[in-house]
Amino acid sequence: MTWYDEVDGVPQKNFKFNFTYDKVVSLIGKRKADTWYNAFLKLPDWEIDSVERTAGFLAQCGHESAGFSRIEENLNYSWQSLRRVFGSRYFPTDADAQRYHRKPQMIANHVYMDENRSRRGALGNVYPGDGWRFRGRGLIQLTGRDNFAAFGETINMTPEEAVEYASTPAGAVESACWYWNVRDLNRYADRRDIVGMTKVINGGTNGLADREARWKDALYILGQ
Repeated sequence: MTWYDEVDGVPQKNFKFNFTYDKVVSLIGKRKADTWYNAFLKLPDWEIDSVERTAGFLAQCGHESAGFSRIEENLNYSWQSLRRVFGSRYFPTDADAQRYHRKPQMIANHVYMDENRSRRGALGNVYPGDGWRFRGRGLIQLTGRDNFAAFGETINMTPEEAVEYASTPAGAVESACWYWNVRDLNRYADRRDIVGMTKVINGGTNGLADREARWKDALYILGQ
């Protein structure tokens, strides 16, 4: 059962601490807080409700979304970047990459379609245009028809509806909450294991210094 309380005149929703608008302003600034605070009130619905869990979530999402400024994957790659990021599996030669230079829709429909991926890397993108349609969306960018189908099932949406929802602040947060829940990231947050969280999300420790800095700020500000 969901209940609401008032803290400093701001509605709270099942947090185990005072998750106020002012604290979010301190973390990400007033302009972004105006966009994101109400969406963040969904966190306790996914048991992201303690200082440690909320701090971990905000730190990781802050890094993944370039400070809550990006909720859609940018695929506007130069041909040189295509070679570097996606490698020879997708772009064996310079000439192959040059055909896709600065063409985001073509890039998505090449690198994200199952017919061009390994069985292990399949995303469920089997219909024409799925690569572009189900490119990364949300704070922790979900990618692929299968992921959006699984997320959509939890909120009673089709994959097509879910991917559009993930392009809104509320959906960007809720899709990240779903990802967080599926990968049981609360267990890392509970023991303040920022490295463990990062490895699950990133597959390595890319951007660890920024994630740690955001996490320490969030722990301090939310715990005040």
